[in-house]
Amino acid sequence: MPILPGRDAAAVRQAALQLAAGELVAFATETVYGLGARADDAQAVARIFAAKGRPADHPLIVHVADDHAVAQFAAQVPPAARRLMAAFWPGPLTLILPRRPDIAAAAAGGQDSIGLRLPAHPVALALLREAARLGVPGVAAPSANRFGRVSPTRAEHVRDEFGDALPVLDGGPCEIGIESTIIDCTRAQPALLRPGQLGSRAIEAVLGQPLAAPDATSPRASGTLASHYAPAAPVHLFEAVASRHPWDVGAAGPAGVVAVYSRVAPPAGPAWLHKAMPTDAAAVAHELFAVLRDFDAAGASAIWVERPPPGPDWDGVRDRLQRAAA
Repeated sequence: MPILPGRDAAAVRQAALQLAAGELVAFATETVYGLGARADDAQAVARIFAAKGRPADHPLIVHVADDHAVAQFAAQVPPAARRLMAAFWPGPLTLILPRRPDIAAAAAGGQDSIGLRLPAHPVALALLREAARLGVPGVAAPSANRFGRVSPTRAEHVRDEFGDALPVLDGGPCEIGIESTIIDCTRAQPALLRPGQLGSRAIEAVLGQPLAAPDATSPRASGTLASHYAPAAPVHLFEAVASRHPWDVGAAGPAGVVAVYSRVAPPAGPAWLHKAMPTDAAAVAHELFAVLRDFDAAGASAIWVERPPPGPDWDGVRDRLQRAAA
């Protein structure tokens, strides 16, 4: 099936009918492209795990069409979660809430909590609303890539992963480019489980309290394994200081072209494939996964990435790079 135009009502209807029938559909969000199935159908959700090669106990995020759909999945919505929903939904924020025991156990990876998000992308919203009219309460949708690999930020990335058989609702390049921030709201003090472009300072300002760190009792959450977001070529991180650059430590050898994503440029020559890294965290997040995919496509034998500078604005990018290099 060809890539479908996401702003065409007939294409959205076709994709919603696929979801209602228990089939898989990939679709654009403002973060990355998702691989979706109706969250209330365990057999449909199993198709996600099978397609991705993802462990069945690694929970998925359920995307909903509006605030009212939350009650179909959550046993309760604590006051802190309501404040975050009011401030940041629709948007790149996933909330972990106590799950109703009668729904979405497969999507939750068997946990008694559930991750919910109301995305801001117009194509995602159109699909979720049309699916809701067909009786689909929410769509479980991890990133539309093989498990542990680089997330897709363009429709063609999804096609490269899964071929033409999977319908992809095209919404153009993803604006944000990395996955949503995940906040655990199942306990008295909300905890940051995964950073994203929505930073902790903005979240704490709404909550009126600091975020806790995850611990051994925290729910499992999507995208938090030590190794994740990895291209085919090994990723190495380096500091932008004298004598620590990859070209100073002999990274370029007989193995082939070495790709470098950095603010400092390598010396000219056939051994290096360089992409200049922006100085703005949001700009890096927007292009990061596409850059890693482009390096793979160019046949890089290794990828060296300059470590992001310190500061909370870079937490989401730093998290993705550390897991890609794990």
